[in-house]
Amino acid sequence: MSSSLALALVPLFLTAPATPVITPTVITQTFEEPADADDPAIWVNPRNTERSVVLGTLKEGGLAAFDLNGRTIGVHPAPQPPTPDAKPGRFNNVDVLGDLAFVSDRGRDRVRVFQVDERGVKDVTNPATRPVFSKTEQEVDDQHNVYGLAAGHVNGKDVVVTSRRNETSIALLQVTKDSKAYDTKKVSTLDLPNTFTLPDGKQWTVCGEPGEGPQVEGMVIDERTNTLYAAQEDVGIWRIPLRAGGFGKPQLVDKVRTWGAPQKFNPETEECEADGPNPGFGGQWLEADAEGLTIADDVLLASSQGDSRFVAYRKADMKPLKDFRVSDVEHSDGADIVLGKLNLLVVHDGERPNGTGFAFIRF
Repeated sequence: MSSSLALALVPLFLTAPATPVITPTVITQTFEEPADADDPAIWVNPRNTERSVVLGTLKEGGLAAFDLNGRTIGVHPAPQPPTPDAKPGRFNNVDVLGDLAFVSDRGRDRVRVFQVDERGVKDVTNPATRPVFSKTEQEVDDQHNVYGLAAGHVNGKDVVVTSRRNETSIALLQVTKDSKAYDTKKVSTLDLPNTFTLPDGKQWTVCGEPGEGPQVEGMVIDERTNTLYAAQEDVGIWRIPLRAGGFGKPQLVDKVRTWGAPQKFNPETEECEADGPNPGFGGQWLEADAEGLTIADDVLLASSQGDSRFVAYRKADMKPLKDFRVSDVEHSDGADIVLGKLNLLVVHDGERPNGTGFAFIRF
């Protein structure tokens, strides 16, 4: 475990007989519909660390910027629909690379690019940017669009990886710049499986609503090893070698507890429900959905959304080190962490009495 993270977490782990609970340093304001908090990212100010900025997606509410005290600096609105019958912009996930923030606009199937400084964000997306997955604007409105997102520097290139809502697909994009505007060019795609061979030889297909596959949302790029970690919500965590021009062979390195368990979709509740005993082929640590991923030196943190915990893994061999909770944080989607002068963990808070928000932990 990294020394900075260990100083913050290990003493608590050693003294707590059960899952320890960490109290947030500050929390942001609560966002109510149509704003809906989802995923955070941290921009570290290179000139003054204490004037760093935390970004958070608010879906149709846009992209929020916060100071380190959790105060809202500003909110950049999501785009309006291009026609009355079209879908509006919907900002789902965000990641920071240098002084740029990349946002998956699920509503319009685009990756938006923002310049970040201590005052907030400025949209620097090429106005002509095209949909990532959809071939037509009509297909955009079907909403099988960009969803999860991670950004990183791989083999000398700035890249973005984004997943597709309700599909198993992920796409690798290279960042390009034209004058003062930024765009992303899709260079490769990868389809993860939705059917698996179980230890008893039977085939197991992930349950879902008809026409929808097990999507990926939480992702993070490990620039030290050129590796993508991707959380397929009802499956588990994948480790995927990453090159600037494509993906390597994916390896499933941990599974959710219900992996391999028989389930069926109930159209009345629009939920998958148990359809027999769990054979115990899944993992022990993640309660579906597997969600937000972030890296702290040699540690991978994952959100176990189904039971509102976070799991710390030793990245090299994916050995679970310990789990923990963040006080009053429920059903967390995204998370981000930075170590060094700042030492900050930010997590999505998915269930407040009147809405959603984000929690900051300084250590």
